[in-house]
Amino acid sequence: MVNDVLSMTKASLNAYETAISETSNQQLRSALQQLRDDAEQFHYDLYQRAEQLGYYQPAQKASSQEVQQLKSQLSQGNTTTPNMGMGGNTSGNLSNNTNRSMKGTMTQGNNNGSLR
Repeated sequence: MVNDVLSMTKASLNAYETAISETSNQQLRSALQQLRDDAEQFHYDLYQRAEQLGYYQPAQKASSQEVQQLKSQLSQGNTTTPNMGMGGNTSGNLSNNTNRSMKGTMTQGNNNGSLR
């Protein structure tokens, strides 16, 4: 159940990001940013509590080499990475590899609408 809530919250975060980037109305943009910030805090608080209670076991921590490799690729603007042992992902998609602590609990939302 905790993983379901974490997944739904992450999908909401993705939807907020899309809406924020596509919104030209500054008041709406600010409201969406506040909602996103609140959702991020809720997500993190729930994750921490679930981990404390043993409901959620985080993935193995990234090695220094993996962290450096990812930093290097991000600084070069590269949006794909090789599979670095992060949850068995072989697609190489950076968005699937960056959050090791939430491995296996998230889904990606898809919002194709525009708020202009």
